[in-house]
Amino acid sequence: QVQLVESGGGLVQPGGSLRLSCAASGSIFSINAMSWYRQAPGKQRELVAMMASGGSTNYADSVKGRFTISRDNAKNTVWLQMNSLKPEDTAIYYCSGFIRERRLPAFRDYWGQGTQVTVSS
Repeated sequence: QVQLVESGGGLVQPGGSLRLSCAASGSIFSINAMSWYRQAPGKQRELVAMMASGGSTNYADSVKGRFTISRDNAKNTVWLQMNSLKPEDTAIYYCSGFIRERRLPAFRDYWGQGTQVTVSS
């Protein structure tokens, strides 16, 4: 089995910063892309940032220039540095990995349990 565990969420004032972490563990053969999604109340889950195993990145327009995704392939860990936070960034943030387990022949998506980020004064 594979587990993804996020940490680093919390309450922050507008303009502040937070850094989310996500560590993948278990019977991992290989990890392709690692991503961060978020879901605000009453809204659909949306992609925030993605980083492929080779280092290429993709960001939602709403976070470009404010959020930075990074990863350590050796540690199976991905981070999301969030700066200049706005109230509209309030959501549950989920980590996702496109991972192949040792016992399985194909890659599939795995998800963490989510971490709450609240931006409010």
